[in-house]
Order: sequence, then structure tokens, then C-alpha cells
Amino acid sequence: MRKAVSPTFTAIVAIVVAIVIVGAAVYTYQQFLMYSSKTSAAITTTSTTPKHTLPYNPSNKTVFITLVTLSSGPTFNFNGTDFGAMVIYVPAGWNLYITFINQQSLPHNLNLVANDTSTPNSANIADDGKILLTIGASSSDYQTSGIMSGQSASGLYTDIPAGIYWLCCGIAGHAESGMWVVLVASPNVTTPYVVIS
Repeated sequence: MRKAVSPTFTAIVAIVVAIVIVGAAVYTYQQFLMYSSKTSAAITTTSTTPKHTLPYNPSNKTVFITLVTLSSGPTFNFNGTDFGAMVIYVPAGWNLYITFINQQSLPHNLNLVANDTSTPNSANIADDGKILLTIGASSSDYQTSGIMSGQSASGLYTDIPAGIYWLCCGIAGHAESGMWVVLVASPNVTTPYVVIS
């Protein structure tokens, strides 16, 4: 006869899993802050653009991405970068666990967009591609709603097809004003990483 698993044991396992996920998100956030604090002069003195490996779990093919709207730097930024200066490379077919943190007094949200144009050139990001995931707002109010300073939100997108995408703010005009990064899903990428130019 098989013994039933106690509810206490199940709760403990759930708490441990949550701690691991939060720890990975915090680690990514700290690493992005450290990496994005380097000056552009230091980056341009190297012969190749530096890569920074992202946290990931190869057993369930999940990449952990943390984007932060910093209170310092450009008004419309992710991790201190704007206008696609950050490029995130992930293996095609993997899952994206994305955490978005807002440190600004302005509301912001985060959207994964299968883009039709090379840069956001419309106040409405849906005019430039298909929105696949919205974090920090709903699919009906992404142009006007977002999370406020000190808040965070997370979302999961599974099995991302090969292609080039944006991670951008959906509030009207924010992406068009520079609040976007590029995400490349490729079968040639085996370890997820980020490059900042």
C-alpha cells in the first residue's frame, strides 16, 4: 500500500521551490545592475563585446531574465539601457521566466513582442508586432497601466520559437522613446547570455 504525502510536506516543497526561483531572480537583478554600471568607455576598449551568462535551468530548459527600470539613467530604460542597446540571447524552444521590477515613479509594464519592424515606431506596440506576453498589466490595458515604484511582476512564456523579439514597455509612447531591449531566440545558442553595446 502506498503512503499518502502529507500536506505539510507538499507545502515545504512548494516553499523551497519558491525560494529557489526568487533567489535566481535576485541574483540576475544584482548581476544586471553590476554589469550595466560599467561605463561605455570601458566596454568599447575591448576587442569584443562582453557577454554575461544568464541564470538558467537546463533540466527544464528555463532561462531566468530580470529587467529593472532604474531610477537613474535614461527615463525610459531597462537595466540602464535604452533603444535596443541590450541584446538577450536564448536557446530556441526554451522557456522564459521573466521578472520585471520598476524603480521609477512612472508606471511601466513589460511585454514580449514578436516584432514586424526593427525598432518600435508607433505609440502602440501592437502596431509593430504581436504581443505574446504582458507582465505588470493586462492584455487590455497595457497602453495605460503598469506597476509603480518598488513593485515587481513576473511571467512565463514557454517554448519560444526561433526569431527576434522585443521586451518593451507597452505604455503608449514608452517603447518608441527607447524603452526596449532585443531578445534573440536561436537554435545556435546553447547557454543564454546578454550583451550590452
